[in-house]
Amino acid sequence: MPVAVGTSLVVIALKSFAGLGGYLTTVSLDWGMVAAVTATAILGSVLGARLAGRIPETALRKGFGLFVLVMGVFVLVQELPAPAGMILAITAAALAAAGAVCWFTTPRCPLRKTPVPAGSAHAR
Repeated sequence: MPVAVGTSLVVIALKSFAGLGGYLTTVSLDWGMVAAVTATAILGSVLGARLAGRIPETALRKGFGLFVLVMGVFVLVQELPAPAGMILAITAAALAAAGAVCWFTTPRCPLRKTPVPAGSAHAR
């Protein structure tokens, strides 16, 4: 399996470089922005590699799932026409706020797998 994953990543990288080469012939890039994004990506990967062993896998999965959900809503809001995008943004914000209020103020919040004991830090 690791060989298949590695081979797939090499093919994806080669196709990406070929696509980038073709794209660069048709557009002009802000190389300062490219350098800033590249430096930030490298710094993030180094920081992520150091933190990966210290953060539980379930927390990483939940965080990544939340990130994908937020980015999906962001893309939808950007792509939908003005009134629908604004309605979606307001609805998503309201649902997120309601979920946060439930999570942090209600010990028996249905978003939790198990209720928080009454004496813990989250139970208020």
